[in-house]
Amino acid sequence: MILHPSLTELIERYPALDVCSNSLCAALEALKSTFASGGKVLLCGNGGSNADCDHIAAELMKTFLLPRPLSLEMQNNLIAQDATIGAELASSLQCALPAISLGSHSALATAVANDSVAEITFAQQVYALAKPQDLLWGISTSGNARNVQRAVITANAMNIKTLGLTGTHGGKLGELCDITIHAPADRVDHIQELHLPIYHALCSALEEIFFGK
Repeated sequence: MILHPSLTELIERYPALDVCSNSLCAALEALKSTFASGGKVLLCGNGGSNADCDHIAAELMKTFLLPRPLSLEMQNNLIAQDATIGAELASSLQCALPAISLGSHSALATAVANDSVAEITFAQQVYALAKPQDLLWGISTSGNARNVQRAVITANAMNIKTLGLTGTHGGKLGELCDITIHAPADRVDHIQELHLPIYHALCSALEEIFFGK
């Protein structure tokens, strides 16, 4: 097993994560395959994990550590649309890896909760948005978040790849996902403290793979 340099650095800085080496490699490969095939990542979680989903989407959708200039073709197409505004866009827009944080859709979430069952909100979004080349990334410190479980079950039924990020025990999420990264901690805050460097390392690796020189 050859670790990407971002993952090697992660484990050097957080030696406890060495037990996650295999799942980290598998997760990176799945994410790489998703984006290489033109797919997107759907993210879901609750509370702090929902904030992590927003954070991951932000790192993927714009420059994280490396510059991501548009192709010359796209820059020229923008300028052809409008010399002034197009030039501004050509110099400021950045290449992206498409990601959607499902917890950000408050109108839909409240509508589903009012009209149906709140626990299916993420599942409804997966059913509506997911395509065969996509990946669902569910985050739950306990692995027992019922709405995340339902999203994963829906994705599995649609043959969508699933990735879980959880704690030592993983709960039901660890059983449902194709790949699960078990952060080696049991307390919620300790698990979350490990989740952040894990997803930062994955985002860094993906950026280098797709936008590195």
